[in-house]
Amino acid sequence: ELFAMFFNSVTNGGKTTLAEKLKNMLPNCDIISQDDFFKPESEVETDERGFKLYDVLDALYMDEMVTSIRNWMKSPASSGVVTEEPENTCDNLKNVYILIVEGFLLYNYEPLNELWNRRYFLTLPYEECKRRRSTRVYQPADRPGYFDGHVWPMYLKYKKELEENASMQVDYLDGTKSQEELLSCVYSDIIQELNKLRE
Repeated sequence: ELFAMFFNSVTNGGKTTLAEKLKNMLPNCDIISQDDFFKPESEVETDERGFKLYDVLDALYMDEMVTSIRNWMKSPASSGVVTEEPENTCDNLKNVYILIVEGFLLYNYEPLNELWNRRYFLTLPYEECKRRRSTRVYQPADRPGYFDGHVWPMYLKYKKELEENASMQVDYLDGTKSQEELLSCVYSDIIQELNKLRE
């Protein structure tokens, strides 16, 4: 049995940390990260201000990402996923393979829309997002004005598109909450969802 959950978030929203912690709590669980599908810098467009346009779908090999997800789903046991069960695994998690897909532009790409069981979106207010971004080192490094000139406007654009799509079922999570609180909330959701699948 397969169960796929997607985590989308604003930059530095906490999706990668949350995904890694969940992976350690769940049996037969694997992660596919959108960050692994960025095109090389030379293939990413530059705008008139000299900003590299990384926060758009054209900066990513999205078709390769979809292929990777589909291949995993066809044969999760051969994907290298750890099959040891964490202690105290509840019966509903046995004999199930769980895939976590995490990224920042997942719900605006049509071919991904049929592959999920559960979708989450981690949000952050502007000031906290900018503060967290400033503590990270990127390759290539953020140019002055890059966050306000490209990163944040693109996040708002995609979030608005998502909110205007009435058919898109997404659970919004407050990224300012503690990792423990977020983890507890999502883990409970997964257990409930698996219960429903098995009824």
